[in-house]
Amino acid sequence: MDAQKQDQFNATLFEYLWIFSLTAIITGSIINFYLTRKLVRPLRELIKSTKRMRQGHYPKPIKVTSRDETGQLIGHFNELVQQLKINQQYKQKLVSDLSHEFRTPLSNLNGYLSALKNGVIAGDPKLFHSLYEESNRLTTMVQQLEQLKEWDYVSKQSFAEKEYVDMALLIEQSVEMFRWSLNKTGITVEMQVERGIANVNNGGITQVVSNLIENAIRYYQGSGPISIKGECKDTVYKVSVIGQGQAIPETEQENIFERFYRTDTSRNRKTGGSGLGLAISREIVKHHNGRIGINSTGYYHTFWFTLPFRRNK
Repeated sequence: MDAQKQDQFNATLFEYLWIFSLTAIITGSIINFYLTRKLVRPLRELIKSTKRMRQGHYPKPIKVTSRDETGQLIGHFNELVQQLKINQQYKQKLVSDLSHEFRTPLSNLNGYLSALKNGVIAGDPKLFHSLYEESNRLTTMVQQLEQLKEWDYVSKQSFAEKEYVDMALLIEQSVEMFRWSLNKTGITVEMQVERGIANVNNGGITQVVSNLIENAIRYYQGSGPISIKGECKDTVYKVSVIGQGQAIPETEQENIFERFYRTDTSRNRKTGGSGLGLAISREIVKHHNGRIGINSTGYYHTFWFTLPFRRNK
């Protein structure tokens, strides 16, 4: 190849190198712009949502378009916003329930005490007893709220104080605590309990059994006995409290373990119930890795809960 052809070849090669370099730069810039925009866009949405949260608003969920670290971060952020929203709704409902529960008894107490102070009415043992019962009901409700708060705290941790307990003995002891109330109301109890060793918080499970028995007595309507059963079923120990009472609509059975829930709100002042006993029971059983529920047929109701246990050898 002579010098002239060599120079022409070098010029052509240089020209192609320039074209290739410019094409590579332009293509790389476009790809870089696209990737950067794709990466930055969800981060900008995340920043906007964070600003809305700082202003006290709950932003809409950010669309997750990838499964990389950015996508995982946005997914966790969406879950956090949803959980905060649920917590806020729960707090508002709790405040509303508390104000509703405390308003009537406090108004009654203030009204009667004001009337006594001004001499509008004269005090008598019956009135004083009624005021005492109302005050005692408020005190009991506050104590139950404290218990509920304690079990909510325990739910974030593992039980430190557990012991192996014979469930048959625990149930029998719980029934004995209600022997005076049962004799007073004329209600009989039938017990069929099997032995079964469970690792439980003794005070907590005793409270669950007591709450179910107390409910069965308080809302008892009928002539038959209250049946209490303890059964070993595979890997769980099942406790059932069966009795007659007011019919519970099927649509309300799922809500009966909610806080402050009552199937008949007109009875709350007369019976003294706070709507917290079953909610506390659910928290205790749930944090023992157990289950709790109700089976209702007409006027016959079976409240039950299960706990993991070990069989006696």
